[in-house]
Amino acid sequence: MFAGKPHQVSKASPGNIQSCDLHEGDWGTVGSIVFWNYVHDGEAKVAKERIEAVEPEKNLITFRVIEGDLMKEYKSFVITIQVTPKHGGSGSIVHWHLEYEKISDEVAHPETL
Repeated sequence: MFAGKPHQVSKASPGNIQSCDLHEGDWGTVGSIVFWNYVHDGEAKVAKERIEAVEPEKNLITFRVIEGDLMKEYKSFVITIQVTPKHGGSGSIVHWHLEYEKISDEVAHPETL
């Protein structure tokens, strides 16, 4: 969903994601720019992200935040999402990897994300 139809994420998780719009390129394509409206810790936030990697065979996508609320506290912020089907059962396991550099030591780690 995050790679091919991120605009559908708001339907799956309306309390967290309000919308996702394509600003440049094509859905699920490296180099494309997507714009998210989301809620974090009860506050409305935005993030403009560039798709850095898409690996369908690994169910993996990587986004780099290039504008938005996160850039007020972080020099860089990269989000990698990878989904692994459960062995011998239904469903999948989703791993979110956040790679970031804080602008100062006073900035908290993004643990609530």
